[in-house]
Amino acid sequence: MLPSELTWLPGQPEWNDYLKRVAALESASTWDALVELANARLDMMTTIRLDRQLLKLFKDCPGSLQTKPIRLAVLGSSTVDHLHAGIRIGALRRNMWVSLYQGNYGQYVQDLHDAASSLHAWAPNTMLFAFDARHLLAGYQVGESADASQARVKATIDRIVQSWKTARSKFACEIIQQTILPIYPRLVGENESRLPGSPAALVRSINEQLRTRAHEEGVTLLALDQWAAEDGIAAWHDPALWHRAKQEVHLAAMPMYGDIVARILAAQQGKSRKCLVLDLDNTLWGGVIGDDGIEGIVLGQGSALGEAFCDFQRYAKDLARRGVILAVCSKNDEKNALLPFEQHQDMILRRDDIACFSASWGDKATAIRAIARQLNIGLDAIVFADDNPFERNIVRRELPMVAVPELPDDPAFYAATIARAGYFESIAMTAEDAMRTQQYRANIERESERENATDLPSYLKSLEMKLHWSRFTHADQARVVQLINKTNQFNLTTRRYSSDDVANLLDQPAVLPLQMRLVDKFGDNGIISIVIGYMVDQTIDLDTWLMSCRVLGRQVEQAVLGIVVEQARRMGAHRLVGHFRPTEKNGMVAEHYLRLGFSALPGRAPDQQFELHLDTYTTVPTFFDITESQHDRSRSITKTQ
Repeated sequence: MLPSELTWLPGQPEWNDYLKRVAALESASTWDALVELANARLDMMTTIRLDRQLLKLFKDCPGSLQTKPIRLAVLGSSTVDHLHAGIRIGALRRNMWVSLYQGNYGQYVQDLHDAASSLHAWAPNTMLFAFDARHLLAGYQVGESADASQARVKATIDRIVQSWKTARSKFACEIIQQTILPIYPRLVGENESRLPGSPAALVRSINEQLRTRAHEEGVTLLALDQWAAEDGIAAWHDPALWHRAKQEVHLAAMPMYGDIVARILAAQQGKSRKCLVLDLDNTLWGGVIGDDGIEGIVLGQGSALGEAFCDFQRYAKDLARRGVILAVCSKNDEKNALLPFEQHQDMILRRDDIACFSASWGDKATAIRAIARQLNIGLDAIVFADDNPFERNIVRRELPMVAVPELPDDPAFYAATIARAGYFESIAMTAEDAMRTQQYRANIERESERENATDLPSYLKSLEMKLHWSRFTHADQARVVQLINKTNQFNLTTRRYSSDDVANLLDQPAVLPLQMRLVDKFGDNGIISIVIGYMVDQTIDLDTWLMSCRVLGRQVEQAVLGIVVEQARRMGAHRLVGHFRPTEKNGMVAEHYLRLGFSALPGRAPDQQFELHLDTYTTVPTFFDITESQHDRSRSITKTQ
């Protein structure tokens, strides 16, 4: 098995026969069948075969997909066409459609700057810059002064950054930058950095500075040097292929390369997974807690196997700290299942780290459905980790939208397998990510209290809710962009905004960009709603309205509308116009505007429009203390009912 293979995906012994049968399926089933084929452990040849079938059966994005088609231009200084099949199949694996621009060899500069080029006519919405090391280091001189070497690195970085800025100004597209493969042999050895002008040291310096500048410029990195460090450069680069075909990335690595690109594209569209559901026995510890007891399970120091389980728990806990929700799904008595979390001294994970704990003797597919309902997330947001092949296969069969990694026999490799799969790929981190598990646990507590409440008004009043709103700020920009691009269910139009798009809204007087944060007695829910409106002829056109599903059923919609109405009146508007564009996930908000008192406007699907006249609208009382947050001050505008 090559280091760059898709090791987390299961093998399918009948894959070849299934591929032959796909073309005979009904058109409605063909896409789903191709997605299933893509979710097998493919090598270079099977990826190419599946890609040919995909292009034969679909000339364009399927109308039923209802996700934003990606028009990706891969601009490289070497041959990149051999990577296209891997990118398309990586996207197919995530239920996405990618069209790829194929320019002439080495003509990326001309394509980028010439308004008459085919790239400009094609109009990409995402651009990947894939520069090879030889191109960037052309003209280097070993033995030149350290200052001259650093000047060369700075000039290289400046040229790359200018390419980003040119692409954004001409196409308003998302930018992905590939880091440089460390292809050069060492000239000095372990102290290579002491030789000014060393190609290997220059590549390392360029990659370090690329990371800094990409963070500053809001550019997403494809860290190819990191993959080469993990797998060995031979898995990613073949000097013979370079000299024969100018292929910087090894053809055999094409499926993995394509999957990495696709997981970045998925993250940009808010399609990364949100929740890791964990089995217990022989997954978080060795042995069976119900049979072996707390003293008999294998966990902790003094045992190689026990230390491996601790490492996996530590990885899961770190995922939770960066924003991934943790849940437990175990066939166990709950009392027994909880014992290690509460009493075992070597447990890394504790009960407080788990947002939802499910231990019963029912089937795991049913339990995972219940976990998704309790957390109010989609099944396609879940990754299920279980050591048992039988349980993995049952969940794959019953819940194909749930990601189920093929865990190896040795728990020492559990964490690496899940990390390699890229389920939780993120393009930005925010302070609120670290609060995710606590927020979901608090929401379960709220729902529990709601079930025990005698009536809804009493329950809402008991929550002591405070809604803080403001216009977008630079401080919250990353979280705003994250919400816009991740929220799919309570999202009226599912329009996506890049970081630059949001930044451009901050100081525009004719734009109403609002964010709302909800706090109650159980804790801070963080930013839970975004509204973007544009003023046109005394009308605020509501381009975007989204909310976190965790806060549904609390009159947040009415409270947010009250804020929007007040701010629209301040801007001189007399009318609101809301839009609803149906997708496969946002059916829950189809009646949103009608429920809030808007009237339907005549128009054609898919964009349905609704209006509300502000001169006659009366704000609905809610159970919120609503305040405007502006830097370090808050102004109360609405009292609790």
